Amino acid sequence: MSDETKIIDEAVEKFRSLMEQQLARAKKIKEDKDFTDYDALDTIVIGICGGDGIGPIITKESERVLAFLLKDEVARGKVTFKEIDGLTIENRAACNKAIPDDVLEELKSCHVILKGPTTTPRAGDPWPNVESANVAMRKALDLFANMRPVKVPEEGIDWTFFRENTEGGYAVGSHGVNITDDLAVDFTVATQEGCERIARLAYEYAKKNNKGKVSIITKANIIKTTDGKFLKTAQKIGEEYPDIVTDDWYVDITTAKLIDPMRRKDFKVFVLPNLYGDIITDEAAEFQGGVGTAGSANIGKKYAMFEAIHGSAPRMIKEGRGQYADPCSMLRALVMLLSHIGYQNEANALEAALDKCMFEEKKLTITGRDDGCTCEEFGNYVMETITEMTK
Repeated sequence: MSDETKIIDEAVEKFRSLMEQQLARAKKIKEDKDFTDYDALDTIVIGICGGDGIGPIITKESERVLAFLLKDEVARGKVTFKEIDGLTIENRAACNKAIPDDVLEELKSCHVILKGPTTTPRAGDPWPNVESANVAMRKALDLFANMRPVKVPEEGIDWTFFRENTEGGYAVGSHGVNITDDLAVDFTVATQEGCERIARLAYEYAKKNNKGKVSIITKANIIKTTDGKFLKTAQKIGEEYPDIVTDDWYVDITTAKLIDPMRRKDFKVFVLPNLYGDIITDEAAEFQGGVGTAGSANIGKKYAMFEAIHGSAPRMIKEGRGQYADPCSMLRALVMLLSHIGYQNEANALEAALDKCMFEEKKLTITGRDDGCTCEEFGNYVMETITEMTK
Protein backbone atom coordinates (compact mmCIF):
# COMPACT_ATOMS: atom_id res chain seq x y z
CA MET A 1 0.00 0.00 0.00
CA SER A 2 1.42 3.38 -1.02
CA ASP A 3 1.76 6.22 1.46
CA GLU A 4 -0.82 8.21 -0.51
CA THR A 5 -3.34 5.37 -0.40
CA LYS A 6 -2.83 4.99 3.34
CA ILE A 7 -3.38 8.73 3.90
CA ILE A 8 -6.59 8.67 1.85
CA ASP A 9 -7.86 5.59 3.68
CA GLU A 10 -7.28 7.32 7.04
CA ALA A 11 -9.17 10.40 5.81
CA VAL A 12 -12.05 8.25 4.53
CA GLU A 13 -12.30 6.50 7.90
CA LYS A 14 -12.49 9.86 9.68
CA PHE A 15 -15.16 10.97 7.22
CA ARG A 16 -17.11 7.76 7.91
CA SER A 17 -17.03 8.45 11.66
CA LEU A 18 -18.24 12.02 11.14
CA MET A 19 -21.10 10.89 8.91
CA GLU A 20 -22.18 8.26 11.44
CA GLN A 21 -22.31 10.98 14.10
CA GLN A 22 -24.33 13.26 11.83
CA LEU A 23 -26.81 10.52 10.95
CA ALA A 24 -27.28 9.84 14.67
CA ARG A 25 -27.85 13.56 15.23
CA ALA A 26 -30.40 13.69 12.40
CA LYS A 27 -32.28 10.79 13.99
CA LYS A 28 -32.23 12.43 17.41
CA ILE A 29 -33.61 15.80 16.31
CA LYS A 30 -36.59 14.03 14.72
CA GLU A 31 -37.48 12.69 18.16
CA ASP A 32 -37.75 16.13 19.79
CA LYS A 33 -41.34 17.21 19.24
CA ASP A 34 -42.58 19.98 21.54
CA PHE A 35 -41.28 23.35 22.70
CA THR A 36 -41.08 24.12 26.45
CA ASP A 37 -44.30 25.59 27.84
CA TYR A 38 -43.05 28.26 30.26
CA ASP A 39 -46.53 28.99 31.59
CA ALA A 40 -46.78 25.42 32.81
CA LEU A 41 -43.54 25.59 34.81
CA ASP A 42 -43.72 26.19 38.55
CA THR A 43 -40.41 28.07 38.37
CA ILE A 44 -38.51 29.36 35.34
CA VAL A 45 -34.78 28.96 35.97
CA ILE A 46 -32.69 31.59 34.18
CA GLY A 47 -28.99 30.76 34.02
CA ILE A 48 -26.61 33.73 34.20
CA CYS A 49 -23.32 32.84 32.56
CA GLY A 50 -20.86 35.72 32.32
CA GLY A 51 -18.22 34.23 30.02
CA ASP A 52 -14.94 36.13 29.92
CA GLY A 53 -13.40 39.45 28.89
CA ILE A 54 -16.10 42.10 29.19
CA GLY A 55 -18.72 39.33 29.38
CA PRO A 56 -19.14 39.26 33.19
CA ILE A 57 -19.47 43.06 33.28
CA ILE A 58 -22.22 43.44 30.70
CA THR A 59 -23.95 40.25 31.84
CA LYS A 60 -24.07 41.43 35.47
CA GLU A 61 -25.60 44.72 34.36
CA SER A 62 -28.17 42.92 32.23
CA GLU A 63 -29.05 40.65 35.14
CA ARG A 64 -29.62 43.76 37.27
CA VAL A 65 -32.05 45.15 34.67
CA LEU A 66 -33.76 41.76 34.36
CA ALA A 67 -34.20 41.51 38.14
CA PHE A 68 -35.66 45.04 38.11
CA LEU A 69 -38.21 44.12 35.43
CA LEU A 70 -39.18 40.78 37.02
CA LYS A 71 -38.95 41.71 40.70
CA ASP A 72 -42.54 40.66 41.39
CA GLU A 73 -42.06 37.32 39.61
CA VAL A 74 -38.85 36.68 41.54
CA ALA A 75 -40.59 37.57 44.81
CA ARG A 76 -43.37 35.03 44.22
CA GLY A 77 -40.95 32.31 43.11
CA LYS A 78 -42.03 32.10 39.47
CA VAL A 79 -38.56 33.17 38.28
CA THR A 80 -35.18 32.38 39.81
CA PHE A 81 -31.61 33.12 38.70
CA LYS A 82 -28.79 30.58 38.70
CA GLU A 83 -25.22 31.93 38.54
CA ILE A 84 -22.95 29.78 36.35
CA ASP A 85 -19.19 30.33 36.29
CA GLY A 86 -16.66 28.27 34.41
CA LEU A 87 -16.87 29.49 30.82
CA THR A 88 -13.73 31.60 31.10
CA ILE A 89 -11.05 30.82 28.55
CA GLU A 90 -8.73 29.90 31.42
CA ASN A 91 -11.07 27.20 32.73
CA ARG A 92 -11.95 25.90 29.29
CA ALA A 93 -8.25 25.72 28.39
CA ALA A 94 -7.43 23.92 31.63
CA CYS A 95 -10.12 21.32 30.88
CA ASN A 96 -9.25 21.36 27.17
CA LYS A 97 -12.97 21.48 26.40
CA ALA A 98 -15.23 24.05 24.77
CA ILE A 99 -17.62 23.59 27.71
CA PRO A 100 -16.35 21.72 30.80
CA ASP A 101 -18.58 18.81 31.79
CA ASP A 102 -19.67 20.31 35.13
CA VAL A 103 -20.56 23.62 33.47
CA LEU A 104 -22.63 21.84 30.82
CA GLU A 105 -24.60 20.04 33.53
CA GLU A 106 -25.34 23.38 35.21
CA LEU A 107 -26.49 24.85 31.91
CA LYS A 108 -28.82 21.88 31.38
CA SER A 109 -30.42 22.54 34.78
CA CYS A 110 -31.74 25.89 33.45
CA HIS A 111 -34.64 26.62 31.12
CA VAL A 112 -33.12 29.71 29.51
CA ILE A 113 -29.60 31.14 29.67
CA LEU A 114 -28.31 34.70 29.54
CA LYS A 115 -24.74 34.29 28.30
CA GLY A 116 -21.90 36.77 28.05
CA PRO A 117 -19.28 36.70 25.27
CA THR A 118 -16.60 34.02 25.38
CA THR A 119 -13.13 33.97 23.84
CA THR A 120 -12.46 31.50 21.02
CA PRO A 121 -8.71 30.79 20.58
CA ARG A 122 -7.08 31.83 17.35
CA ALA A 123 -3.76 30.82 15.82
CA GLY A 124 -0.97 32.34 17.90
CA ASP A 125 -3.03 32.60 21.09
CA PRO A 126 -1.59 31.00 24.24
CA TRP A 127 -4.53 28.59 24.47
CA PRO A 128 -5.25 25.12 23.11
CA ASN A 129 -7.41 25.06 19.98
CA VAL A 130 -10.68 24.36 21.80
CA GLU A 131 -13.95 24.67 19.89
CA SER A 132 -16.03 27.82 20.23
CA ALA A 133 -18.10 27.66 23.41
CA ASN A 134 -21.03 29.13 21.45
CA VAL A 135 -20.88 26.45 18.78
CA ALA A 136 -20.53 23.72 21.42
CA MET A 137 -23.48 25.06 23.43
CA ARG A 138 -25.70 25.26 20.38
CA LYS A 139 -24.93 21.64 19.56
CA ALA A 140 -25.14 20.32 23.14
CA LEU A 141 -28.49 22.04 23.82
CA ASP A 142 -29.72 21.72 20.22
CA LEU A 143 -30.26 25.47 19.88
CA PHE A 144 -31.07 25.20 16.22
CA ALA A 145 -32.32 28.73 15.52
CA ASN A 146 -30.35 31.94 15.89
CA MET A 147 -32.74 34.89 15.77
CA ARG A 148 -31.40 38.42 15.32
CA PRO A 149 -33.60 41.49 14.84
CA VAL A 150 -32.28 44.73 13.32
CA LYS A 151 -34.41 47.87 13.32
CA VAL A 152 -33.62 51.38 12.05
CA PRO A 153 -37.00 53.11 11.58
CA GLU A 154 -35.67 56.23 9.86
CA GLU A 155 -34.03 54.03 7.19
CA GLY A 156 -37.09 51.84 6.71
CA ILE A 157 -35.19 48.86 8.11
CA ASP A 158 -37.14 46.26 10.10
CA TRP A 159 -35.40 42.93 9.60
CA THR A 160 -35.47 39.65 11.48
CA PHE A 161 -32.90 36.99 10.66
CA PHE A 162 -33.37 33.26 11.30
CA ARG A 163 -29.96 31.67 10.99
CA GLU A 164 -29.73 27.88 11.16
CA ASN A 165 -27.48 27.30 14.13
CA THR A 166 -26.28 23.69 14.25
CA GLU A 167 -25.51 22.63 10.68
CA GLY A 168 -23.86 24.08 7.59
CA GLY A 169 -20.15 24.78 7.69
CA TYR A 170 -20.15 24.97 11.48
CA ALA A 171 -21.58 21.50 12.21
CA VAL A 172 -18.19 19.78 12.04
CA GLY A 173 -16.08 22.89 11.59
CA SER A 174 -13.37 21.72 13.98
CA HIS A 175 -13.17 18.24 12.40
CA GLY A 176 -11.79 18.96 8.96
CA VAL A 177 -8.98 16.81 7.60
CA ASN A 178 -5.49 17.81 6.54
CA ILE A 179 -5.03 15.09 3.94
CA THR A 180 -1.44 16.21 3.21
CA ASP A 181 0.45 19.47 3.51
CA ASP A 182 -0.98 20.29 0.08
CA LEU A 183 -4.64 19.41 0.69
CA ALA A 184 -7.08 20.31 3.46
CA VAL A 185 -10.80 19.42 3.43
CA ASP A 186 -13.71 20.72 5.51
CA PHE A 187 -17.37 19.68 5.41
CA THR A 188 -20.78 21.30 5.29
CA VAL A 189 -23.88 19.49 6.56
CA ALA A 190 -27.62 19.81 5.91
CA THR A 191 -30.31 17.48 7.26
CA GLN A 192 -33.92 17.39 6.16
CA GLU A 193 -35.22 17.95 9.68
CA GLY A 194 -32.70 20.73 10.30
CA CYS A 195 -33.77 22.63 7.20
CA GLU A 196 -37.47 22.09 7.90
CA ARG A 197 -37.47 23.30 11.48
CA ILE A 198 -35.56 26.55 10.88
CA ALA A 199 -37.76 27.37 7.88
CA ARG A 200 -40.95 26.67 9.79
CA LEU A 201 -39.83 28.84 12.70
CA ALA A 202 -39.16 31.73 10.31
CA TYR A 203 -42.54 31.42 8.60
CA GLU A 204 -44.39 31.06 11.91
CA TYR A 205 -42.69 34.22 13.14
CA ALA A 206 -43.64 36.05 9.94
CA LYS A 207 -47.24 34.90 10.32
CA LYS A 208 -47.59 35.83 13.99
CA ASN A 209 -45.93 39.23 13.57
CA ASN A 210 -47.67 40.25 10.33
CA LYS A 211 -44.51 40.24 8.26
CA GLY A 212 -45.42 39.83 4.61
CA LYS A 213 -42.26 38.30 3.21
CA VAL A 214 -39.67 35.61 3.90
CA SER A 215 -36.41 35.71 1.91
CA ILE A 216 -34.38 32.50 1.62
CA ILE A 217 -30.64 33.18 1.35
CA THR A 218 -28.24 30.54 -0.05
CA LYS A 219 -25.55 29.96 -2.65
CA ALA A 220 -27.47 27.05 -4.15
CA ASN A 221 -26.24 27.79 -7.67
CA ILE A 222 -22.74 26.74 -6.57
CA ILE A 223 -23.15 24.71 -3.35
CA LYS A 224 -25.76 22.60 -5.04
CA THR A 225 -26.27 19.72 -2.60
CA THR A 226 -26.51 21.21 0.89
CA ASP A 227 -27.57 24.74 -0.06
CA GLY A 228 -29.86 23.20 -2.65
CA LYS A 229 -31.55 21.11 0.04
CA PHE A 230 -31.92 24.19 2.27
CA LEU A 231 -33.49 26.24 -0.52
CA LYS A 232 -35.88 23.55 -1.76
CA THR A 233 -36.98 22.62 1.76
CA ALA A 234 -37.64 26.24 2.77
CA GLN A 235 -39.59 26.83 -0.46
CA LYS A 236 -41.70 23.75 0.28
CA ILE A 237 -42.47 25.01 3.78
CA GLY A 238 -43.31 28.41 2.29
CA GLU A 239 -46.07 26.82 0.21
CA GLU A 240 -47.94 26.18 3.48
CA TYR A 241 -48.12 29.97 4.08
CA PRO A 242 -49.87 31.38 0.98
CA ASP A 243 -50.36 34.81 2.57
CA ILE A 244 -46.60 35.28 2.90
CA VAL A 245 -44.49 36.17 -0.13
CA THR A 246 -41.44 33.92 -0.55
CA ASP A 247 -38.41 34.97 -2.54
CA ASP A 248 -34.84 33.70 -2.65
CA TRP A 249 -31.49 35.41 -3.04
CA TYR A 250 -27.88 34.33 -3.35
CA VAL A 251 -25.82 35.42 -0.39
CA ASP A 252 -23.35 37.54 -2.37
CA ILE A 253 -26.03 39.73 -3.97
CA THR A 254 -27.84 39.91 -0.62
CA THR A 255 -24.81 41.63 0.93
CA ALA A 256 -25.01 44.22 -1.85
CA LYS A 257 -28.76 44.76 -1.66
CA LEU A 258 -28.67 45.38 2.10
CA ILE A 259 -26.80 48.61 1.35
CA ASP A 260 -29.17 49.59 -1.47
CA PRO A 261 -31.41 52.25 0.15
CA MET A 262 -34.42 51.32 -1.97
CA ARG A 263 -34.16 47.54 -2.16
CA ARG A 264 -33.36 46.95 1.52
CA LYS A 265 -36.75 48.32 2.59
CA ASP A 266 -38.41 45.32 0.91
CA PHE A 267 -36.74 42.74 3.17
CA LYS A 268 -38.64 41.56 6.24
CA VAL A 269 -37.70 38.07 7.46
CA PHE A 270 -34.62 36.16 6.33
CA VAL A 271 -33.91 32.45 6.72
CA LEU A 272 -30.41 31.26 5.92
CA PRO A 273 -27.75 28.63 6.65
CA ASN A 274 -25.25 28.98 9.45
CA LEU A 275 -22.18 30.57 7.84
CA TYR A 276 -24.11 33.06 5.70
CA GLY A 277 -26.23 34.04 8.69
CA ASP A 278 -23.14 34.73 10.78
CA ILE A 279 -21.73 37.09 8.15
CA ILE A 280 -24.94 38.80 7.03
CA THR A 281 -26.19 39.56 10.54
CA ASP A 282 -22.94 41.32 11.44
CA GLU A 283 -23.30 43.45 8.30
CA ALA A 284 -26.93 44.17 9.17
CA ALA A 285 -26.05 45.17 12.73
CA GLU A 286 -23.86 47.99 11.39
CA PHE A 287 -26.99 49.81 10.22
CA GLN A 288 -28.24 49.83 13.79
CA GLY A 289 -24.98 51.17 15.20
CA GLY A 290 -22.67 48.16 15.16
CA VAL A 291 -22.51 44.72 16.71
CA GLY A 292 -22.47 46.33 20.16
CA THR A 293 -26.12 47.30 19.70
CA ALA A 294 -27.49 43.93 18.60
CA GLY A 295 -28.68 41.00 20.67
CA SER A 296 -29.19 37.42 19.67
CA ALA A 297 -31.54 34.57 20.58
CA ASN A 298 -30.55 30.92 20.24
CA ILE A 299 -33.71 28.87 20.35
CA GLY A 300 -34.27 25.15 20.72
CA LYS A 301 -37.29 23.12 21.70
CA LYS A 302 -36.13 22.44 25.27
CA TYR A 303 -33.61 25.22 25.93
CA ALA A 304 -32.94 28.78 24.78
CA MET A 305 -29.86 30.98 25.16
CA PHE A 306 -29.66 34.76 24.73
CA GLU A 307 -26.44 36.69 24.13
CA ALA A 308 -24.65 39.63 22.53
CA ILE A 309 -23.45 39.08 18.97
CA HIS A 310 -20.00 40.55 19.58
CA GLY A 311 -16.88 39.08 21.14
CA SER A 312 -15.31 39.30 24.59
CA ALA A 313 -13.09 42.36 23.88
CA PRO A 314 -10.09 41.20 25.94
CA ARG A 315 -8.22 44.37 24.93
CA MET A 316 -10.69 46.49 26.91
CA ILE A 317 -9.93 44.45 30.02
CA LYS A 318 -6.18 44.57 29.39
CA GLU A 319 -6.35 48.36 29.04
CA GLY A 320 -8.48 48.76 32.18
CA ARG A 321 -11.57 49.97 30.32
CA GLY A 322 -13.94 47.13 31.21
CA GLN A 323 -16.29 49.30 33.28
CA TYR A 324 -17.01 51.34 30.14
CA ALA A 325 -18.22 48.31 28.13
CA ASP A 326 -21.48 48.80 26.25
CA PRO A 327 -24.32 46.64 27.68
CA CYS A 328 -26.78 47.47 24.88
CA SER A 329 -26.28 44.22 22.97
CA MET A 330 -27.04 42.19 26.09
CA LEU A 331 -29.99 44.41 26.94
CA ARG A 332 -31.36 43.86 23.43
CA ALA A 333 -30.95 40.13 24.04
CA LEU A 334 -33.00 40.58 27.23
CA VAL A 335 -35.90 41.88 25.15
CA MET A 336 -35.99 38.58 23.28
CA LEU A 337 -35.52 36.55 26.47
CA LEU A 338 -38.47 38.24 28.14
CA SER A 339 -40.66 37.74 25.09
CA HIS A 340 -39.62 34.10 24.78
CA ILE A 341 -40.64 33.18 28.34
CA GLY A 342 -43.95 35.02 28.13
CA TYR A 343 -43.29 38.47 29.60
CA GLN A 344 -44.19 40.50 26.54
CA ASN A 345 -45.19 43.68 28.41
CA GLU A 346 -41.81 43.80 30.12
CA ALA A 347 -40.08 43.08 26.80
CA ASN A 348 -41.96 45.95 25.14
CA ALA A 349 -41.08 48.32 27.99
CA LEU A 350 -37.38 47.47 27.77
CA GLU A 351 -37.31 47.77 23.99
CA ALA A 352 -39.02 51.18 24.10
CA ALA A 353 -36.60 52.39 26.77
CA LEU A 354 -33.58 51.20 24.78
CA ASP A 355 -34.85 52.96 21.65
CA LYS A 356 -35.21 56.15 23.65
CA CYS A 357 -31.85 55.89 25.44
CA MET A 358 -29.84 54.76 22.41
CA PHE A 359 -31.39 56.67 19.52
CA GLU A 360 -33.73 59.45 20.67
CA GLU A 361 -32.96 61.12 23.97
CA LYS A 362 -29.33 59.99 24.39
CA LYS A 363 -28.69 61.69 27.75
CA LEU A 364 -25.79 59.28 28.25
CA THR A 365 -23.49 57.79 25.63
CA ILE A 366 -21.34 54.68 25.80
CA THR A 367 -17.97 55.12 24.06
CA GLY A 368 -15.92 52.32 25.60
CA ARG A 369 -13.67 54.93 27.22
CA ASP A 370 -13.78 57.41 30.08
CA ASP A 371 -15.22 60.12 27.81
CA GLY A 372 -18.50 58.18 27.94
CA CYS A 373 -20.64 56.73 30.71
CA THR A 374 -19.96 53.45 32.47
CA CYS A 375 -21.87 50.24 31.90
CA GLU A 376 -23.59 50.63 35.28
CA GLU A 377 -24.53 54.25 34.61
CA PHE A 378 -26.18 53.27 31.35
CA GLY A 379 -28.06 50.47 33.09
CA ASN A 380 -29.35 52.99 35.62
CA TYR A 381 -30.40 55.28 32.76
CA VAL A 382 -32.39 52.47 31.13
CA MET A 383 -34.17 51.54 34.37
CA GLU A 384 -34.97 55.17 35.16
CA THR A 385 -36.38 55.54 31.64
CA ILE A 386 -38.56 52.45 32.06
CA THR A 387 -39.90 53.86 35.33
CA GLU A 388 -40.72 57.20 33.70
CA MET A 389 -42.33 55.64 30.64
CA THR A 390 -44.53 53.25 32.64
CA LYS A 391 -45.88 55.79 35.17
